[in-house]
Amino acid sequence: MTRVLYLIGCAAGPTQYIDDGVRAAQRAGWDVCLVLTPSAARWWQERLGELVELTGHPVRWQYKLPGDPDALPSADAMLVAPLSCTSLNKWGHGIADTLAIGLVSEGIHLGVPVVAVPYFNQAQAAQPAVPHSIAALRHQGVRVLTGPDLDQYTPHPPKQGNPTAFPWNDALAALDTA
Repeated sequence: MTRVLYLIGCAAGPTQYIDDGVRAAQRAGWDVCLVLTPSAARWWQERLGELVELTGHPVRWQYKLPGDPDALPSADAMLVAPLSCTSLNKWGHGIADTLAIGLVSEGIHLGVPVVAVPYFNQAQAAQPAVPHSIAALRHQGVRVLTGPDLDQYTPHPPKQGNPTAFPWNDALAALDTA
């Protein structure tokens, strides 16, 4: 039986290459449904058809209207990658004003395993809200992959990120232990 993964991408550098994340998840056996924040969807606006063809599902970035049927199958797991500083802090403070954050905010409390992999620079990471948001998400059961003790993401110096080196395979491996 194929497992359904909601891959949720925020407006952070690696989202330019989210098709690489989709392909990695598909190689790992996931049926991938892609959900983007509105800002991230703008980055792919001219090429959304490519993502629809790649996943076989509509790419979602807006809440559906009341009465509209669900366009995606139910998720077996959710991966928020890359997670921007803005979305991290909104999510950590319970602000679900986008479909992307609304789905994971609800999903974790419905028993869906959720993994998040941040991608932002050290100046953004220095904001006092960041550690509070990470702690709030971990308290809810979200597996947030960050910190120098992990092989996962550690904030990069400003203007020195490498979005093509995003750890898609490590993020997907974390789903198996979430």
